[in-house]
Amino acid sequence: MPVPYEECCGRFHAGTAAAPTAEALMRSRYCAFVRGDAGYLLRTWHPRTRPGTLDLDPGTRWTGLEILATVDGSAFHSTGVVEFRASYRGGALRERSRFERVDGAWVYVDGEFPAG
Repeated sequence: MPVPYEECCGRFHAGTAAAPTAEALMRSRYCAFVRGDAGYLLRTWHPRTRPGTLDLDPGTRWTGLEILATVDGSAFHSTGVVEFRASYRGGALRERSRFERVDGAWVYVDGEFPAG
């Protein structure tokens, strides 16, 4: 059963809570793409790899997220990997994303795009 936005990603986007795992951060970042929240995406990007600006295509219609695999990324880890498929009207994006903790908070580092 889907969790309401406020209980899931809304609290992370509002800054009232931090994502407790790399997977939770990945899900909240997908939701930020859906909502067009470039500010959140930039705030949760590793300072070492963060772009100066982020231009989101308002015409992209995201339709679903499927987590394919996770490696580490729990409260007991300092790094994690989340592989996912994000579907949009007309296609899908598959990425293997790397995450690290910076000052105790999970941040997105970078990703690679496996075939398939």
